[in-house]
Amino acid sequence: MSELPPIEEAIRAIATCLHTAKRVLFITGAGISADSGLPTYRGIGGLYEDKETDEGFAIEDALSGEMLRRRPEITWKYVAQIERNCRNAGPNPAHFAIARLERELPFALVLTQNIDGLHRAAGSENVLEIHGDLHKLRCVACDWREQVGSFAHLDLPPVCPDCGGRVRPEVVFFGEMLPEAALERFLAELDTGFDLVFSIGTTSVFPYIAQPVVEAIRAGVATVEINPGRTHLSPHVRYRIPLGAAAALTKILEWRERLTGV
Repeated sequence: MSELPPIEEAIRAIATCLHTAKRVLFITGAGISADSGLPTYRGIGGLYEDKETDEGFAIEDALSGEMLRRRPEITWKYVAQIERNCRNAGPNPAHFAIARLERELPFALVLTQNIDGLHRAAGSENVLEIHGDLHKLRCVACDWREQVGSFAHLDLPPVCPDCGGRVRPEVVFFGEMLPEAALERFLAELDTGFDLVFSIGTTSVFPYIAQPVVEAIRAGVATVEINPGRTHLSPHVRYRIPLGAAAALTKILEWRERLTGV
């Protein structure tokens, strides 16, 4: 076989790893949904790359639990902006590629930071939405809950139709605790171990997102970063693919088919 360009050689090596892997972890961030038309919020081309909100806050402060309690209209303004960007978006080839691998590999787990629901829409079932689901709403004062298709009909900030209390989406805002059940399950899966770990479209700024990759690197487990921009993990992963998620995962599947006939 003729010599391949470095990226193509790395993609072939990743496809080979997939052929032998028994337990694969896919960690995904906003970048995987970029090809669905959803903007990232930090990083290359992000809505808030080196910018503040209209009110002069960092987006992390606008979307914080503290801001939701203190000035809910600001948090809901930017939650609604995210929801408008998600509305009418569908899964892209990266989501479908992961869903396919989940079906075909012995075991695959998706840990996503995203709240857009696109992994499940693509057919993935073994998904931990560690930051929640944007379209699940609940009252902070009573047991009222509802899943909505969009926020178009909501008065912002919304109030509970049962008790008049404050309503929030079931997502983890900055400064809030992760959902205990999801975190416990993820830690149990980490204890079992993985033999291939992907970091896709995430800047890996949260320790619980970066740590599985760091631990895999220390243990000599194959690690893959797919991201057009560099992160603090980039110099350390075994394979770095500086492409968008859809392009990279499509190429990986193509090589997997060539190597295995699957």
